[in-house]
Amino acid sequence: MNNQLSVIDLILQASLVVQLVMLLLAGASVLSWAIIFRKRKLIGQARREADRFETWFWSGVDLGKLFKTIEGRGDATTGMESIFQAGFSEFSRARHQTGRAPGQMMEGVRRGMRVEQLKEIDGLEESLATLATIGSTSPYVGLFGTVWGIMSAFHGLGNVQQATLAMVAPGIAEALIATAMGLFAAIPAVVAYNRFADRVSRLELRYDTFMEEFTALLERHSGPGAD
Repeated sequence: MNNQLSVIDLILQASLVVQLVMLLLAGASVLSWAIIFRKRKLIGQARREADRFETWFWSGVDLGKLFKTIEGRGDATTGMESIFQAGFSEFSRARHQTGRAPGQMMEGVRRGMRVEQLKEIDGLEESLATLATIGSTSPYVGLFGTVWGIMSAFHGLGNVQQATLAMVAPGIAEALIATAMGLFAAIPAVVAYNRFADRVSRLELRYDTFMEEFTALLERHSGPGAD
């Protein structure tokens, strides 16, 4: 308890610039943790939905019935379901148009799914750049506060005839807190960014694989009179 109070006292006694640096780092830490919890939930949900949809898709269900079921949800579709919906919708529309070669039809299907995939990946990657920024800049912001605090501590010794370690130690200690806060804000942000970026890349690969498999499946049903 005494250590906690002493740290608080050091923060309260720090110079205005160092206090502003600490406040900035505290805000960055709160923001990064808010992003971490939100992205963890969002990416985890996308992975579970992809698992569920792939199981459903490869269970032998009729594609037309599957499309109607997903279409009935309206705007509630996300992830792999929305990619399937975009591809099958384009396939159904193009199949009833005359004069379109199968290659042109499948190119339109791929384009429709690609657009939907980009939207999904963009939503998953949202705010990851903020985590990367916090992780890369927070240590330097904390270091700036430390340097400023140490400069202020030694500047205060200018009018003192005999300087002692006890006189400069509190100023150095309060300055080093800024470095500690910078690391406290940066480390979770860097770890979370790397983890989430890897998961998003894996999801993107799963989407690409599904699109190729789905396109190959549609090509076998692209003949005249196919269901």
